[in-house]
Amino acid sequence: MAVRLLKVSSVATAVFASSGFYLYSKNVDYNDLSIVRFGRAAATTAVISYDYLTTLRDVQYGTEEYWAVKSKVHRRSAERLLDLCCANRGTFIKVGQHLGALEYLLPEEYTSTLKILHSRAPHSSMEHIRQVIREDLGKELSDLFIQFDETPHGAASLAQVHKAVLPDGRTVAVKVQHPKVQRQSSKDIVVMEFLLQVVHWLFPDFAFMWLVEEAKKNMPLELDFLNEGRNAEKIADMLKQFSFLKIPKIHWDLSTKRILTMDFAEGGQVNDREYMRRHGINVNEISRNLGKIYSEMIFVNGFVHCDPHPGNVLVRKSPESNKTEIVLLDHGLYQVLNQDFRLDYCRLWQSLIKGDLKGIERYSRRLGAGDLYPLFACVLTARSWTSVNAGISQTPVTQSEDVEIRTNAALYLPQISELLNRIPRQMLLLLKTNDLLRGIETILQTRASSSSFINMSRCCTRAVARHKRSKASSRSRRVRIWLSERWSLCQINLYELVLWLRSSALARCLCYLLNCLPHTN
Repeated sequence: MAVRLLKVSSVATAVFASSGFYLYSKNVDYNDLSIVRFGRAAATTAVISYDYLTTLRDVQYGTEEYWAVKSKVHRRSAERLLDLCCANRGTFIKVGQHLGALEYLLPEEYTSTLKILHSRAPHSSMEHIRQVIREDLGKELSDLFIQFDETPHGAASLAQVHKAVLPDGRTVAVKVQHPKVQRQSSKDIVVMEFLLQVVHWLFPDFAFMWLVEEAKKNMPLELDFLNEGRNAEKIADMLKQFSFLKIPKIHWDLSTKRILTMDFAEGGQVNDREYMRRHGINVNEISRNLGKIYSEMIFVNGFVHCDPHPGNVLVRKSPESNKTEIVLLDHGLYQVLNQDFRLDYCRLWQSLIKGDLKGIERYSRRLGAGDLYPLFACVLTARSWTSVNAGISQTPVTQSEDVEIRTNAALYLPQISELLNRIPRQMLLLLKTNDLLRGIETILQTRASSSSFINMSRCCTRAVARHKRSKASSRSRRVRIWLSERWSLCQINLYELVLWLRSSALARCLCYLLNCLPHTN
């Protein structure tokens, strides 16, 4: 093992030396050079691998000392990975953000450290922004906008957003891609793939090649802003029944593959409880409506916005109606679920909510988990196996259970790696989406609320019934399916009413009055 690591270290040293010589002889921006980006990544990988090998070598596995030492190595390694992402930027930051969102799949030391990347995104200079606008729209910035804020309203790994005003007075948000990302992304993914293979060679239990596979598939889509615009319009049409959901309108005449212009949307981030308090926004209403949006996307439509981190979900009071609204931004990354997968996923969640262990095993296996179905159920719900057995809608989330889940993420990392390599690729982005939504619920203190399970149950019932009707061969069969669906939805509505009555002020008042009545012997 040490010989293997020595070889990796030698390669990294040689790469750095050759990079330094090249930079000395040429007047170039060293961050643009693939050899420098590779050298930096290779050196970081070698240092992290060496740290794990040497630090844990003389500590007895399974002891308290072992886990304490390993936690420190995790923390050091996560910080080195953070530095690498910040230095190489672009695709590295995007992948790092993805890892930081996997709270219940990776050790806490990694996720808490890499979360910082959402606020460490690079900024492009105004010179570069003008250049991209000139190249793609064929005009100078001043010819297109009467006002253009030079300070970015927001910055991300692949682009930054500027507030601007059109000649007709409308305020818009102009999303401009960082000029070098397109050219660097494919090379960066090759680098990541190579280094992950090296790590797998050194540590056979480490099998995170799924991460590169996802990046290969999704990065070209995320770098095409016309695709993002089409996604925005598609989801706005699919969810038009939700009056509280707002998707900014796209201005196609000012949009290209590297520029996306849309209506500017005001609002506070969905995790900003202080903003909600100041504006009289009900936290429970936001959580409930966000659950409705995503249940409809996942279970009914099979077209899922897969990047709901707080910066992409805004909340506000409508200036016209004063009603609470949710604004959904950044539509570059969507997962399309095929019908068989979506229906199995619906039935799995119905089983999880009810605590139907046979159903959990059956549909987990159908989704590729195999004998790891208990781990899959825990990963999917971020609940303990005890809670899964009882039915996750029946058991509240406790702090001790959360600690148990996070601890197990570190203990069962090889098994989690194996699981993630087994399950369909469609599931990977859903797991990330689940973790991001759970993070929002945790901050809003609405985690595992009954309303979220009720919304999921409704959508699963509708989706399964719709599929059965499409397969029914006779009208009478379709009517029976429709009646069964109505009855199931009616039961869900009655259950929701009972829960509301239990928690309402009216119910408490009635109980008080009943207690005050004189009792006869």
